[in-house]
Amino acid sequence: MANHEITLSAHSANANYVQQLEERVDDLESRNVFQDDVIDQLSEELAAHQHQIAELKQQIQLVANRLKDAGSLSNDKEEVEPPPPHY
Repeated sequence: MANHEITLSAHSANANYVQQLEERVDDLESRNVFQDDVIDQLSEELAAHQHQIAELKQQIQLVANRLKDAGSLSNDKEEVEPPPPHY
């Protein structure tokens, strides 16, 4: 009878261990799915931000070119028109 009790106890302990392992694997799989979802969301956000940055760079370049052109136009005006005599 004692041998039978040891066998049942060992089987119960083994079943508990397997159940704990299954729960841990399920938790890890859930985390993995969640992390994959977050990574996908972050990737989409990053792509959107990169697109916005590219557009902003183009706009800044356009403004810089306009300022450069405006600066060269104002320099040309100063050269054509002498300063007033009171300077």
